[in-house]
Amino acid sequence: MKKTKYGEKAILKAHPERWRNPSPDRDYSIELNFPEFTCLCPRSGYPDFATITINYIPDKYIVELKSLKLYLNKFRNESLSHEAVTNKIFDVIKKLLKPRSLEVIGDFNPRGNVKTVIRVST
Repeated sequence: MKKTKYGEKAILKAHPERWRNPSPDRDYSIELNFPEFTCLCPRSGYPDFATITINYIPDKYIVELKSLKLYLNKFRNESLSHEAVTNKIFDVIKKLLKPRSLEVIGDFNPRGNVKTVIRVST
């Protein structure tokens, strides 16, 4: 029987958390990049690799980075299309933070000589 490692346990329980914005009276942008994102192709089961970029102007809240990193690692075993996973991340961040503006970019590595970039924004 395989013993679950502590990192695997943390990823299984992960969900993004929010903190109070230290400067809610001012517009400023936050850009987060996750260059080692993976999920599974829902058709083939092969892994898809991407850089996920999250750009937002916070309102009352900002995202806590470790919780977001662990949450994004949950997708490595999920079978979702490029479009579905990018939109799902967008929906979760938008609901959690209610930012003034938000853009999520899924920049997927080429596979079968096709490169896909998905942009979702408010």
